[in-house]
Amino acid sequence: MQRSLFVIGVAGALMFAWSIGRVQGQAEGEKVIFASAKDAKFSANPNGATGATMAPIWGDASMGAHGTFTKFVPGFDAGMHTHTNDVWLVVIKGAYLYKDDAGEKRVGPGDFLRVPGGHKHWSGGDKKEGALFYEEGSGKFDLIPAK
Repeated sequence: MQRSLFVIGVAGALMFAWSIGRVQGQAEGEKVIFASAKDAKFSANPNGATGATMAPIWGDASMGAHGTFTKFVPGFDAGMHTHTNDVWLVVIKGAYLYKDDAGEKRVGPGDFLRVPGGHKHWSGGDKKEGALFYEEGSGKFDLIPAK
């Protein structure tokens, strides 16, 4: 039963994330996109943070709206920062750690998180497993250190 609820939750979160991207006007048109995290080609993310890598699925994170698989190494610490554009994510493996003025969240497999553009927060990866997550951005990916 718990596994069924987990699968339903992941499917629902991915459908929600897809619908947001669709509304954002992806340039992919009506093309079907399939991607597997285990076969993805990860490289440094556009802001060059050590310990975080991205694998493109659609769009280009350095240019505009995009969808990627993103990995944080165990214990990754992005520090306090903001993003210019909204970011949506669904965790696949490990845990994405999130903190803002409202408190802390451990975003685990099947969990969804939306971070509005301009919202100051801290993010990082679980100390043992790191994090693997699907991420969509409404525009170019950036990481602006908080003052």
